[in-house]
Amino acid sequence: MRCLGEIERGIILSRPAENDLEETAINAPSNVEPVDSTTRAARAAEPLPLPSWQNAVQNAVRDVAELAALLELPPAALAPLGEPDFPLLVPRGFVARMGKRDLDDPLLRQIWPQRAERDTVVGFTSDPVREQGLAADGVIQKYPHRALLIASGACPVHCRYCFRRSFPYQTQLAARGDWSEAIETLRGLPAVKEVILSGGDPLSLSNRRLGELAAKLEALPVETLRIHTRYPIVVPERVDAGLLDVLGRTRLRTVVVVHCNHPNELDGAVAAALLALRGRTAALLNQAVLLRGVNDNPDTLAALSERLFACGTLPYYLHLLDPVAGAAHFDVDERTGRDLVAQIRARLPGYLVPRLVRETPSELSKTLIA
Repeated sequence: MRCLGEIERGIILSRPAENDLEETAINAPSNVEPVDSTTRAARAAEPLPLPSWQNAVQNAVRDVAELAALLELPPAALAPLGEPDFPLLVPRGFVARMGKRDLDDPLLRQIWPQRAERDTVVGFTSDPVREQGLAADGVIQKYPHRALLIASGACPVHCRYCFRRSFPYQTQLAARGDWSEAIETLRGLPAVKEVILSGGDPLSLSNRRLGELAAKLEALPVETLRIHTRYPIVVPERVDAGLLDVLGRTRLRTVVVVHCNHPNELDGAVAAALLALRGRTAALLNQAVLLRGVNDNPDTLAALSERLFACGTLPYYLHLLDPVAGAAHFDVDERTGRDLVAQIRARLPGYLVPRLVRETPSELSKTLIA
């Protein structure tokens, strides 16, 4: 059964399109006996199997005690917060990349609801980049010639440092009304040449819905479609034939920006997904967040860049933490960030050194730090 909250937040559980069903019937073997109407009705009432990537999200770990058991940690080791406003959500495939019996595992630290999230820290707010007031019909325009669509409020993983963990998805979702209000808003912005799909995670939408949206954008004076996603990293099964077809079919130049913070996130399945995407996109880039206790050392950052490059992906941005409430324990100061980038610049070619940036409210672009 579909969860109403999931539908409202943009999870569209995919089913075969009408043409897919017709094609199946046409190509059926001639020796198959006819199916009577009662049997056909019974089959139609059965729930359709979900694609593997949707199964991965549906079966994700949502309980801290279960996570502790999977990682062979004492039951009380992860010290649950009770019922956090931003609950635990992590796919089992991502958990499998974590080290056992290690509370300091860098992947675990990104998704574990720690008690430090309850601390009130001056300067850390629910709207750290002050974008909620800019949203209209699920469209946010912060920069000239670019507009961002909140395509979905759903994510395959809840990263504890997420700057949109308190975003009002209920009222700001571009998918509402079959995208009609968002498309009309974009139509009133003729200078926009690039549309960025964000969320949540836009790849929470089915391939059918993504294809429909791309077709609507093609009718506008838009040249580039950029997709910001964590799916290929945490649920690599999402990069399926249907998604690759959508990306290869559109006239829009397609840029995919993935989000990976640590080289341990990049296993063989992720590498295969990224290389498949590389063959269907104009550019495949990565943006990471500099996180204390996760990647705040030069060896990790250098290894991340090298591993990404081996997967056909170029390091793009290394973000200083957006000061979102509940994430202060991840903060790395600007001076340390500069030093880290200087150290990896000394050992890697320039194309493997990400730009250290900060998102500054009301600025026309990201602030380049190093």
